[in-house]
Amino acid sequence: MNEETNPELLPEPENSGTDHLDSPNQDAQVVQPGLESGSVPMVKRVLEAALLSTSEPLTVQQLRRLFRGEVDADNIRKVLDELKQEWSERSIELTSVASGWRFRVKPDYQEYLDRISSEKPPRYSRAVLETLAIIAYRQPVTRGDIEDVRGVAVSPPTLNALVERGWIEEVGHRETPGRPALFATTKKFLDDLNLRSLEELPPLDELQSTVMEHISAVAPLQDGAQSSESEHAG
Repeated sequence: MNEETNPELLPEPENSGTDHLDSPNQDAQVVQPGLESGSVPMVKRVLEAALLSTSEPLTVQQLRRLFRGEVDADNIRKVLDELKQEWSERSIELTSVASGWRFRVKPDYQEYLDRISSEKPPRYSRAVLETLAIIAYRQPVTRGDIEDVRGVAVSPPTLNALVERGWIEEVGHRETPGRPALFATTKKFLDDLNLRSLEELPPLDELQSTVMEHISAVAPLQDGAQSSESEHAG
């Protein structure tokens, strides 16, 4: 018997009938890279539950911890985009803000919820809103810079109202005599206005209406933080 007819030297078929015994999971669903911890629908439902159960925005890195890091950031973002689309026609929407992702009531429906809420939206004086606008568009600025623009003195309650709200903070000192404090807006300010960055700020003449539109949908001022200032500078 020569080599051509020797059965021991014949190559085995590429697809033997016993392959399935060695690969019991060959029919298992193929998942996207980075979604090994579960299917896309499962990941989506976990993200939905996490975001609905918290009052603060969550970053992509925080959301990755839900899956022990087994779902990569790109796939988290893809699933979040799908979830955002799913909720787009509802009264609650998923939005991306400066501090991360969160659900919020759409402004069109907030006025109805306000009717049964025991907490009244804070009221701001014209001085507070003008000061906020100057800081937002010219930051970082000192108290003196604000006074130069407004043409009147800025009283402590005006700045305190914005600091206690969490919308502005000290970010340093100007290297001039007296080293006055520099103020700038915070991520919370962007979050409360449903913005991701300062580049998304509305035109200056629309800022006040934007603030008032979103103000009732975010956390109210803490006790004592509401400004009672009666300044009426033009």
